[in-house]
Amino acid sequence: MDPQIRPNVLKMTPYSPGKPIAEVKRELGLERVVKLASNENPLGPSPKAVEALKKAAEEAHIYPDGAAHDFRSAAAERFGVPYESVIVGNGSDELIHLLGLIFLDSADDEIIVGYPSFVRYDAAAHLANAKVVQVPLDSDYRHDLPAMVKAVSENTKLLFVANPNNPTGTLVTKAEVDAMLRDLPEHVTVILDEAYYEFAANESDFPCSVDYVLEGRNVVGLRTLSKTYGLAGIRLGYGFAPAKIADAINRAREPFNVNSLAQVAGIAALDDEAHVQRTVENNRRGLQTLAGAFETIGAKPYPSFANFVFADLGQPARPVFQALLERGVIVRPGDVLGAPNCLRVSVGTEEEIDIFVKALTEVMAGVGAR
Repeated sequence: MDPQIRPNVLKMTPYSPGKPIAEVKRELGLERVVKLASNENPLGPSPKAVEALKKAAEEAHIYPDGAAHDFRSAAAERFGVPYESVIVGNGSDELIHLLGLIFLDSADDEIIVGYPSFVRYDAAAHLANAKVVQVPLDSDYRHDLPAMVKAVSENTKLLFVANPNNPTGTLVTKAEVDAMLRDLPEHVTVILDEAYYEFAANESDFPCSVDYVLEGRNVVGLRTLSKTYGLAGIRLGYGFAPAKIADAINRAREPFNVNSLAQVAGIAALDDEAHVQRTVENNRRGLQTLAGAFETIGAKPYPSFANFVFADLGQPARPVFQALLERGVIVRPGDVLGAPNCLRVSVGTEEEIDIFVKALTEVMAGVGAR
């Protein structure tokens, strides 16, 4: 039997997450492993969300609210948008997938992405057999918005801007996004992926997707509760979109795509401002320490507005990644992110960062700093 799977699906590369701690312990015979590869919240989940989860678990036999009404209402009230404009998904990954489903239906269709940026944008296009137009980041590893506008054709359906960008942590400004929107033709929908929103929101020139949606622009904003709120394990993404796009997503999504535990935890987490503040403050300190460690070994860390640091080692990063792994420190090597000389390191606890810095110093003394 020869299953007739679509060729474009077989060309897709499955998403490769960071190595699990248990796997590294087993493979290398280590007792202590620190994972700084997946941009998780080192302080754990929102305590309010944990309490809500405990109560909700007793009703896990009941189907969730298919419309996620209460969570969407809470998000609408918190961010000042109409209820009809709030979209929800099984992580913001699912919302990216759904955007591909509702916009892309032809091999002629195109999406425009920065490179390197979040790989799931490409997957949304590949699944639809559409074309991915990659526009290299500029010399500072920021999205080159003018170049992205120039890459637009009559077949362009979606333009993705991760802001802050993953894997580089860099930011584009409101003035830059305003100029891009001015120059884009009306048939292009812009996706502002704000997965790391809370870490950058206080920047004076941060371009908030909510503002553009309220202005009636052809813009979709995506956010997640996986990062600042520490709910990566239960998968809850949300966002804001013009009413017609939100309606189309609701038509295309699976029934009950957001489980009941995620919904109640999400409502509680959105109300936990103290946890967000603790997370942001821990992140600020961690970014400073990580950047300083990279500078000490002669590497170039790029300014980060997310919860990780992206640094150019000036030499292939894979041997450094492997040497750190053998010392029980998991980071993200740049070759899988489109930048083979770079490492991406997530902010951890103070203890975890100290372990990383010690290991990095040892490794670079052996591998050879610049």
